[in-house]
Amino acid sequence: MKNKNHRELYYEDIIKKLNKKKIKYLLIGGIAVNLHGVQRATGDMDIMLAMDKSNLLKFVSAVEELGLEPKVPVDPRELADPVKVNEWKRKKNMKVFSFWDIDNPYIVIDVMTENYIAFERAYKRRKVIESWGVKVPIISMKDLIELKKIAGRPQDLADIEALKKYGAK
Repeated sequence: MKNKNHRELYYEDIIKKLNKKKIKYLLIGGIAVNLHGVQRATGDMDIMLAMDKSNLLKFVSAVEELGLEPKVPVDPRELADPVKVNEWKRKKNMKVFSFWDIDNPYIVIDVMTENYIAFERAYKRRKVIESWGVKVPIISMKDLIELKKIAGRPQDLADIEALKKYGAK
């Protein structure tokens, strides 16, 4: 049952909040593929964060202010504890930490628990575009392709081919 004070949440609301809190992040995944000019269906928002404790705690604060909750029953502040995150990766094979809107389960943010490429390098090479009336930092096409190669799933390989063929130059 929806809370009577609840309002609809959209991805642009999330981007605005992250920007307002000056969180260092990059959109990666399907939304980044779309923003690089290749239209394909995607349901979640994949994010790569600077993994320092301050940035991670600001991120957790932002998503809590938006009313998002972790999909797993843990304190989301543990995302800023590298020992705990390594335990999740080792014991649960956790590659992403997911937050969602329980009233609108189609709103999901997947945060990488490990940056498979150097965040600072990727952040310097980011592309900032205007979308949804807000500035959106997306991973560069070169770095997106590198991440997709590392993931290596069939959808990632298809994304690589589509980005090379149809992506915005």
